[in-house]
Amino acid sequence: MNRDNLYGYHPSVAAAQLTKSRCRYFIPFVIGGIFQIIGYICRADAHNNLSSVTIYAIQSVLILLAPPLYAASVYIVLGRLVHYLSAENLCIIRVSWMTKIFVSGDIFVFLLQAGGGGLMASHKTSTRNTGSNVVMGGLIVQLLFFGFFVITAAIFHFRISKYPTTKATSDRQMTAGQGWKQRNWKTVLLALYAVCALILIRCIYHLIEYKFGYSGYLMTHEAFTYIFDALLMFIAMVVMNVYHPAVILGDGKSYMMNDSDGMRL
Repeated sequence: MNRDNLYGYHPSVAAAQLTKSRCRYFIPFVIGGIFQIIGYICRADAHNNLSSVTIYAIQSVLILLAPPLYAASVYIVLGRLVHYLSAENLCIIRVSWMTKIFVSGDIFVFLLQAGGGGLMASHKTSTRNTGSNVVMGGLIVQLLFFGFFVITAAIFHFRISKYPTTKATSDRQMTAGQGWKQRNWKTVLLALYAVCALILIRCIYHLIEYKFGYSGYLMTHEAFTYIFDALLMFIAMVVMNVYHPAVILGDGKSYMMNDSDGMRL
């Protein structure tokens, strides 16, 4: 143990930010990170327990479920950002419906992947194949929702840049000249884009992986999982820690407005 470290571990930035700002909208992201860590711990433990169904099921399900949890927070953050900027009229979807649509789709993806991951832990080849197909279905649904979300965010980004609200203008002016250290609505959006891109790449990888089955090249070479899943999700966590939305949004409630205000373009 390092005598200079009074904790014996490295305190979590995300957990501390979550507690400090009371940003409950970020709870799914933190839980997703915990799932990811536990999942890979179980995967490491499987090195000496190759026949353990329990370990296989835990690592498979938790690793699959982490990205949908990340996505839930990402969806909510965009809605809170729209409120923060008082720019509901610039969004193509009513903000109250935005959260409901994307989070509902995310819950559906979560359930599909949880069920598919559980089936994949079976010793029966037919059941494992069924589980693989269910997971593929969940990945396809996730890609569709993510694609629609990115389009929604991009259109909002274009409109708020072209027709900035008073809040959007003042927010940018307050952080001008700070370079990469600046924290404003634009950096929050860019962080969301980065996380979305990483999750999309991860989804496409797993879709190809399951498409070619258990005897496929990707499934039988573990390195790809660490590159296109573990590494990408780690980068996603780093991005959201560095550009944590709570720095701008706080608890996300203090500026909430009536969703009926304003006409959509």
